[in-house]
Amino acid sequence: MRVRLKERAVWTALERLHISQNELARRLGISSGYLSQLICGRRSPSARLRRRFLEVLGPLGFDDLFFLEEQ
Repeated sequence: MRVRLKERAVWTALERLHISQNELARRLGISSGYLSQLICGRRSPSARLRRRFLEVLGPLGFDDLFFLEEQ
């Protein structure tokens, strides 16, 4: 199984925090291009990066931001 970001949840969190996709990438310590791939579902975030997403976009839980995709 792969862990994927819930695209809508990311956009909603960005609106709530009043930050851009580029600012989120900066806070996560990744490139904006890599963040775009994560949001669009082309890449899966590592366990470490999932923790960073939860820290930066909190107070959301795992199920709010991610879903499991069967391969």
